Amino acid sequence: MKTILRFSVGALLSAALAAAPLGGAFAKDKVKIAFIGPLSGGNASIGVGGRNSAELAVMIRNKDPKAKYSYELFSQDDECKPNVGVQVATKAAADRKTVGAVAHYCSAVAMSTVDVYHKFGLPMIVWGAVLPDITYGNDYKEVHRVNGTMVNQNEVAADFMTRQGFKTWVILHDTTDYGKGHNAYFSKFLKEKGGKILATFGVTADQQDFTAELTKAKEMKPDVIYFGGLTPLGVRIRQQMDKLGITAQFEGVSGIVSTAFLEGLDPKLSEGIIALREGAPVEKLPGGKYFMEQYDKAKFDQGPDAYGAFAFAAATLLLDAIETVGPDRKKVTAYLGKVKDKDSITGPISFDDHGQNTVAAITKYVVQDGKWVLWEDSEYAAGKRKLAGR
Repeated sequence: MKTILRFSVGALLSAALAAAPLGGAFAKDKVKIAFIGPLSGGNASIGVGGRNSAELAVMIRNKDPKAKYSYELFSQDDECKPNVGVQVATKAAADRKTVGAVAHYCSAVAMSTVDVYHKFGLPMIVWGAVLPDITYGNDYKEVHRVNGTMVNQNEVAADFMTRQGFKTWVILHDTTDYGKGHNAYFSKFLKEKGGKILATFGVTADQQDFTAELTKAKEMKPDVIYFGGLTPLGVRIRQQMDKLGITAQFEGVSGIVSTAFLEGLDPKLSEGIIALREGAPVEKLPGGKYFMEQYDKAKFDQGPDAYGAFAFAAATLLLDAIETVGPDRKKVTAYLGKVKDKDSITGPISFDDHGQNTVAAITKYVVQDGKWVLWEDSEYAAGKRKLAGR
């Protein structure tokens, strides 16, 4: 009887070892993290690029033999709508298996969801939304952000555009918190730089016809039309400027720095458009070459777009936290709160007492031959091409 028992235990042990992964190790515990962004609608290219980039971070970690856990990315579409964002954020946060989230490109959505992350104690890292109040509006230890804010962006924008010799502006902005925030900060810094605002128009995010606003703007003959909003609205405004014969320089914000914006416009209409965004172009990031090599190897259907590198950095940081302290929400939150000079492909990450990355680099872009080009590398900066009215 004892001989049979020894044989049975030995057989079971052999079978278990045979079923284990190569190297004799048993299967790792699976840990779930969430990605939330606009995967449909007018901002889908940004959202899909962000999701792919977060997924890439998970893929790379799962291939690492030293990783303690096996990771699963749970992706949700917030549609760039606050009510939908609250629903999907609640779904992710209520699932106790979800340890953390990489969430939101649209500021209005992020503003609507921060209470959810705080209520459920789910640590999250913003990968694209730029409204300052997302991090600074509350003292929520669960909320962090790897990219900069619209404050830095608009301060640089006002300085840059006045240095180009522009003097007068008409501002159009969407009436979400995102658009109103851009208007407030740009107006403040522009006045400090000596620029003059002739008129300001708030427009709804789903508005189709801008004839009234643009007709008034045309009468004022501004040097620049400043637009504070996202891609779908920006495309419509630029198209209608052309129909009304408005030749002013078009200046946008980070919300239009996307492939979708360029695809929505005739190249003749997008040529020379100026916009600013947090972070350097991928090819100039500290880890940009590595990121793009890995992204290309993964063979995703589309590129990472403007904010993919930030989503990758956010996801990698979240995975690092879990590897260090374990899949525990409170411990991950505490870990993120102490992050200082953490290396990432976008550069060092240091969170202040509100979870905001204090290393904020702002990049100036101009559209040249149908592509977003770094201003310093453009023919406009070299004097070979001229902005409108210059």
